[in-house]
Amino acid sequence: MRITFIIPEANTRGGIRVVAIYAEQLQKRGHDVLVVSQPHSIPTFRQQLKSVLKGKGLIKQEQSSFSYFDTLNVPHKILESRRPVIDQDIPDGEVVVATWWETAEWVAKLSHSKGAKAYFIQHHEIHPYLPKDRVIATYYSPLHKIVIARWLKELMKNQYNDFSISLVPNSVNLEQFQTTPRLKQDQPTVGMMSSKLDWKGCDIAIQGVILARQQISNLSLVAFGQEQLTSDLNFPDDTQYFQQPPQPMLKDIYARCDAWLFPSRLEGFGLPILEAMACRTPVIGTPAGAAPELISQGGGILVKPEDPEDMAKAIIEIVNMSNDQWQVMSNAAYQTATSYTWEDATDLFEEALYTAIERTKNGDLKAQ
Repeated sequence: MRITFIIPEANTRGGIRVVAIYAEQLQKRGHDVLVVSQPHSIPTFRQQLKSVLKGKGLIKQEQSSFSYFDTLNVPHKILESRRPVIDQDIPDGEVVVATWWETAEWVAKLSHSKGAKAYFIQHHEIHPYLPKDRVIATYYSPLHKIVIARWLKELMKNQYNDFSISLVPNSVNLEQFQTTPRLKQDQPTVGMMSSKLDWKGCDIAIQGVILARQQISNLSLVAFGQEQLTSDLNFPDDTQYFQQPPQPMLKDIYARCDAWLFPSRLEGFGLPILEAMACRTPVIGTPAGAAPELISQGGGILVKPEDPEDMAKAIIEIVNMSNDQWQVMSNAAYQTATSYTWEDATDLFEEALYTAIERTKNGDLKAQ
């Protein structure tokens, strides 16, 4: 197949990493793959001024020195400016894949010669900082939808009346994230990802840690994230924080924890769950994204949403386990992670692309 992926821009975000993995895997299988993206965004003078006046300082430009595609031998075309992708930007092919609501708008307008139209959905992008009506319209668009979690498949069926969805769960790179068996940490330690996005729920995890420290005074917190650690994130002063750590370092961060905290209010899948589990770290998570089906297999504790007290209770339970009890949960986490492979996921993604082609030939994809 001649496959074109349309991404908003190439960076180090989780959703882009998943696209990069599929692009590379499909090319290794002999498909002709092209990735097309906009250049990195540059904050305008007005945006910078507004940020400074609010006391937030200058907006840090997304570092353009690295993206997941830089180390791949996959053709990647970057447009000369931030604008929609049009017919002239991409070759004719068998299938073209939108990977974000805005790219879905562009793909919907492409001519049929560019290929069958698919929409790779990694989240339900109904956020207050996005144009809700336009986002919703893309979920009704006549593109074959590929989703990463069961809840997204049910949502597309029940809310958008689309019953022909391809489910392709995410996986984890076991070469990158696998670690050897270990005991609990000498000093009780939990970890989490940092994000200023409200739906990531960092406040829930931080409050959970503060409450847990009332019983476990030497509880340590480690975290990593894209942003610089600032006071508005409200992390404890003694937090060990890693900003944009190198990819090989991530497994060491996961592996230095007795439990990994996943406090999201809303999530597409929750790839850090599998990454932590692959590093034999149990996960304490809210029921967002794929957390219910992943954690229910014994590799962690599912807690109530919006409930720091329940998260604190789970932290205390894991920290107070004996090494034998903890290793049972650690092994269950590892078994869960290793049951998901990118090879299997690529099989499903490849099948989904063929389904998009077949549905297009049969005239099944029509505007609702």
